[in-house]
Amino acid sequence: MNFSVLVCDDSTVARKQVVRCINECLSANIMQAKNGREALELMQIHSFDLLCLDLTMPEVDGVQVLECIKKSSIECFVLVISADIQAEMKQRVANLGAIDFINKPIDKVRLNEILHKFGIH
Repeated sequence: MNFSVLVCDDSTVARKQVVRCINECLSANIMQAKNGREALELMQIHSFDLLCLDLTMPEVDGVQVLECIKKSSIECFVLVISADIQAEMKQRVANLGAIDFINKPIDKVRLNEILHKFGIH
């Protein structure tokens, strides 16, 4: 059974970087969403093991996605990948259920550490 990942970022370049990193770290079926609204729609249809989520996006941002996931009790690891590195934002997303936070641009070594820490490999 393949691991299922949703990569959500409004930047095409950032999504490609994350997809490339994930493919180097594990065998996964990967889908992409260009904003939080699209991610939430996909999560209604598909079940994902991992959501790689940007915070700053149009329409529905990453914090709103985390709030919806928590409210809907959707079972999914959420890894925030964002340039918003303020301590209070890290604490806020952790309180909303994110397993960890990676600063952009994504670092393969850091991604691998987090995946192994949570038994995702």
